[in-house]
Amino acid sequence: MSDLNERNKKIIDEFRANDGRVGGNFEGKTLLLLHTKGAKSGQERINPLACIRDDDRFAIIASKGGSDTHPDWYYNVIANPQVTVEFGTETFQAHATAAEEPERTRLYNKMVEVMPGFDGYRRKTTRIIPVIVLTPMK
Repeated sequence: MSDLNERNKKIIDEFRANDGRVGGNFEGKTLLLLHTKGAKSGQERINPLACIRDDDRFAIIASKGGSDTHPDWYYNVIANPQVTVEFGTETFQAHATAAEEPERTRLYNKMVEVMPGFDGYRRKTTRIIPVIVLTPMK
């Protein structure tokens, strides 16, 4: 198992054991667990991600720490936009869409307000970092 996978597994386990709360770098921050279907493999993938609420929707940022490439989960949601979300003690189905401007910038700035590190991510790369909106399915 890669270091990233091992780190994610620990965060996922802590999230589930503590009703969606974790410590460390994410203590006091709002996280969700995003279940996607692999774009190539078709296998389920689970990623812990920082999020913000936007009315009845959630927004997540495909920053990959400011890398010049998108994270794998981004390609998964573009290929298979029907996802499962764990938030706190709830699990629900959602539809994932990439936010268009000016909504993308508005949501990104909203994330920066609660997690200032995201400002550094956009400064580290020349790519436009996507914002994914998760709309719960009724």
